[in-house]
Amino acid sequence: MGPATAERMKHHGIETGLDLKSKSLAFLQQHFGKFGSYFYGIARAIDERHVRPDRPRKSVGAKDTFVKDINDFDHAVLELMPLCEKVWRYCEAQDLRAKTVTVNIKYSDFTQATRSRTSAAPFASVMDIHDTASGLLATVYRFRRPVRLLGVTLSSLISDQSIYAAHEQPQFDLNL
Repeated sequence: MGPATAERMKHHGIETGLDLKSKSLAFLQQHFGKFGSYFYGIARAIDERHVRPDRPRKSVGAKDTFVKDINDFDHAVLELMPLCEKVWRYCEAQDLRAKTVTVNIKYSDFTQATRSRTSAAPFASVMDIHDTASGLLATVYRFRRPVRLLGVTLSSLISDQSIYAAHEQPQFDLNL
């Protein structure tokens, strides 16, 4: 939902899911047109859209919520490694590589920070991903609050086959 729709909802007293659920289908259709039926359904866990299980994945991520919040940078960097390994294993199993690494940080007060970096070439190893994720985490250290959750997401996914195919493209002969 965009900012204009959010503002219209707020104008009609809809600020939470419970507020939305309390509105009738007729009310929602009157004030939100064809989207009124959609809003009515989602507030009641009804979604008639077709599931597309074979749709290409756009990202893969892993996150961990800590039993005890983290204040120490070195400890946080260590906690990144299992997350990096998990997303790397998935990509390896699916013959995927990623060009973008994103680190999500959720603090003890539930505020969040997100940092990402995109490289020109796909990351070649789990250590490349971990080094990049650690560097991104360093950009928010000294933590403003203790860290409750860390996440690592890989995106800009490409298949290994497309990488290999790109290297097999015929080259122009520049020796004239």
